[in-house]
Order: sequence, then structure tokens, then C-alpha cells
Amino acid sequence: MSVTLTPLVARLERAADRGRGATFIGKDERTLVPWSQLHDDARVIAAGMQARGIQPGDHVAILGPTSRPLVTAIQACWLAGACAVVLPLPMRMGSIEEFVEQTRTRIRNADAALLLLDPDLAPFYEAVEGDPPSVLLPDLMPGKGRPSPDAHQRVPDDLDRLAILQFTSGSTSEPKGVMLPQHVLCSNLDAIEKATELDYEVDVLVSWLPLYHDMGLVGCMTTPMTTGAGLVLASPQDFLAHPGAWMEWISTYKGTATAGPNFSWVLATRALKRMSGLDLSPMRIALNGAEPIDPDAVEAFVAAGKPHGFRPGAEFCAFGMAEVAIAGTFPPPMRGMVCDIVDRRVLETEKVAKPVDRDDENARRLPLLGTPVPGLEIRVCDQQTGISLGEREVGELEIRGTSVTPVYYQRPDATAELFRDGWLRTGDLAYTLDGELVLCGRIKDVIIIGGRNLFPEDIERAVGPMEGIRAGNVIAFGVDGYKGKESVVVVAETRAEDVEALRKAVHQRVLEVAGVPPRDVMLVVAGTMPKTSSGKLQRSLCKQRYLEDALQLA
Repeated sequence: MSVTLTPLVARLERAADRGRGATFIGKDERTLVPWSQLHDDARVIAAGMQARGIQPGDHVAILGPTSRPLVTAIQACWLAGACAVVLPLPMRMGSIEEFVEQTRTRIRNADAALLLLDPDLAPFYEAVEGDPPSVLLPDLMPGKGRPSPDAHQRVPDDLDRLAILQFTSGSTSEPKGVMLPQHVLCSNLDAIEKATELDYEVDVLVSWLPLYHDMGLVGCMTTPMTTGAGLVLASPQDFLAHPGAWMEWISTYKGTATAGPNFSWVLATRALKRMSGLDLSPMRIALNGAEPIDPDAVEAFVAAGKPHGFRPGAEFCAFGMAEVAIAGTFPPPMRGMVCDIVDRRVLETEKVAKPVDRDDENARRLPLLGTPVPGLEIRVCDQQTGISLGEREVGELEIRGTSVTPVYYQRPDATAELFRDGWLRTGDLAYTLDGELVLCGRIKDVIIIGGRNLFPEDIERAVGPMEGIRAGNVIAFGVDGYKGKESVVVVAETRAEDVEALRKAVHQRVLEVAGVPPRDVMLVVAGTMPKTSSGKLQRSLCKQRYLEDALQLA
């Protein structure tokens, strides 16, 4: 741990003195709150938590939609010396009982001493024996009868104290709690600031990403909150209802940086083609990450944004994960997307990234994701032996450095599987090129057929643009077939009227792309594809539903 790290609370205090703030965007209002005001409000909430017995090191669970009270409560946890456990909301509302049960499990697994609850969700969450005490967020916000900011008792700085406990979005397995002590979080915040060349006096981050996910919580909210840069914050629901609003917020508030997973850029591209009067010229970092990056989707966004002033080069293909707080590898700002073009068949059969021309029939484009951010280093290893591989040799990506989680919370079994000789095993297939990271896919998702490693992303990207298929809602996976050999299954959402004709077309498309016929093409009702709380497609759960004959067929 570096002794030069500035403690978390000192960063919040510094940002409060820098004169900028956060703009909260709701359905009917847009409110600018200076960081100094939010800091004073957070001190009031922290005093209220301290009055309720919260001590440094306690865990506080927070459940609510993106809002000013939620953001203030997160800072208040840190001011009280507590660990913030921001609980996920469902991207698609299924069973209320299931949501409540998952929430209760996370609260208990986190050993939360207190639950801060949004009043709109309170009717759904009825405390039972074993639950921690709860308080409504508005009851802690500044108001008549509440303590003053001066009632907050500043706690001693402790870089080893836990700042964030984030539960991974589990599908068939129980979510794991990623522990981010202050020294891990602050190391990554410093790395982000340096790698992005952030200027708090100029930069404005625009985000709709959920605050229970590392990209939204650490990358897009905590970064400006601790540096004093500007923040424009909306909810995921507002973005999903009107993807073009994201571009409007960037234009209106002169956003210089934003981030989103690949599917969100596809939606934004569609919206841009119908919009006018925008100014995207201040944008210098348009980060694409959190899920496999489709080069065609990136290029389509750049083309759609160019008439609105978007500068080619601002597209920013990066890699990150909760286990390193958020930022893993970043490219230089304003370089734009750079792709390595490799032979798909050699990659599949020999695990080597052999360069080929772009017009080669087996060409596959893979974005370069930059070099490790300051404080981190990467290597690519043979999955079984752990031996480091050379450039263009494909193996498992491993990471170590100052912003790597030390352990999963109370999961020694999962922690033992996570590390090898002090290196964090990511579960990603990757290779390096001139020190930069190139990802190929997830190890657990690779479909092995006839000695070939088929990557489901290739199949999903080929099927996604087809007429009648809902883009971004395609999953491919492997299942055991004849004599134990794997075969391909494709599941896709559709609203098409002639489902059988579309099924035959998808079957043919998969055969053309993968060279093998799919065992099944399952076209399902729109809105039923399983996704995590952060909006990622869940291959493992989709596969489970397929095997259980539980998919909702169109």
C-alpha cells in the first residue's frame, strides 16, 4: 500500500471546496447540487447514523433508485466510517417475492447493521426476525429536527477500512461480495484520474449507470465526487425508456466523459439517427466496457455521432471489473478504437492470434483495450499450468497490483479459486499485443466443437442484426450432444409474426458464421431474456432454463 494515498474522507472534503457539483435528472426536474452542499447534507445523514449506533467498520445497506438522497447516503456512509452496500434493483420486474428474498439474502450476507430504504420501496420490504433495523432515507436528510452538519463526528482515517462491499450479479450461483478497502478504492480512483487525464475544472461526467454496479458507482459517481469534477446523473430507467435522452444530457451539460456497455451504444446509435440540434463536440471519453465490445457497433456510433459534432477518436474501448474496483486497462484518451484483425479459425483451433487482412474470409476484429492503469499489471497464462504466455498466445488473463480486492467477503472457498500465486484470475480468455490487452471471450462460455473454441459473441453478433431479432437480446451457448460432444443452441427475443421462417433464417446464419448447424434455435417472447441486475445477458441462467424447458417461446 502506498503511504502517499489521500484518505477517502479527505478526498470528499477537498472536492467540496472545489466549487462544482452534481446535477440530478428526474422525470420532472433537474437539480444542481454543489458538492459543498451535498457534503454538508451527507454530514447530517452521517450524524443521524452515528446517533443510531453506527460505528467505523459497520456495514450499511442502501436500497433505492438513483436519486439525490441515495448519492448523499453513500457519501454519508464513508463520513461515518461505514462500508456502503448498495443493493441492486431489478432491470426487469419479475416476482416481487423473489426480489425481496434476494435483497434480504444480500443484506444478511453483508452483515448489515442498518438498512437505509427509499420510501417507494418500503411497502415491498417488510422486516422479519434477523433483519437489521431500517430507516427511510428522507428521515435522515436535512430538515426540521435533524442534526446540523457539525453534529457529525469525524472518524479517524483508516485506509484499511472497508469502503464498498459489492455483490456480483449472480445467476445460478450465489452472488459473491467483492471487498474494496479504502486503499484499493483510492488507488483505483487515482489510476482513473491519471489514465483519463481528468481535469476537475473542465470535465463533466454524464451517467445513467446503476449505482449498485462498479462502473456506475466507482467509475462515474465516486470519481467526480472525490475529485470535484462535474457530474450529471440520471437513472437507468430513464435511459432505457428514452435512449436518446443520454445524448441530450451530454449536449445540454457539455459532457466530456461518459460510459456504457456495448448494448447501450447500439441503442444510442439508433436514437441519434432520428435526432437533431445536438452538440457532442466536448466529449473526449466515450467509454465502452462491461460486456464484449462489437467493433461494428462502435463504428456505427461514431458515424451517427459525427453529424452532431462527436469527434472520432473519443470512442474509448476499455476493460474493468469489480474485483479491481473498476478500471483495469485504459487506452490513451482521444486515440479512438484500434482493432487487431486475426484469423478466426487459427484462434479457435490453435489459441494463437494470427494477423490477417481485414477482407480475409476468416477475419475477426478484436478491439485493443489499452494498457494496465497505474498500479496494476497483467499477464496471460496457460489455464492449467499457470505458465506465462508470449504475445498473441491466448490464455487466461490475470491481474495484480494496488487496486485488486484482497478477498471475497466470508468466502474463503471463492477467494482460493480467485488467486494463483498472488495473481487474480479473471476467467477471461485474452492475449497481449505490444503491452495492450485483447479479450477473446469468457472461458466458461466457450463452446468446444471438433477441437475448435467457438466464441458465443461471434454467433450473437451475427444473429443480432437480423430482421425480426431484437438487437442485444441474443444468447448462444453449448450443450452436451451426441456421444458427449457439444452443440450450439441459440436463444433470441423476437416480435416477428412468422416465427418459423425466422427460425430457419437464424439456423442458416449460424451455419454460415460458425461452420456448424445449431442444435436448436429458440425464439422467445420479447422482454423474457434473463439478465443480471446491471443489464447483462445471463448465459448460464438462459442455458439452465433451456435445459429445464422453461423458456417462454414466441
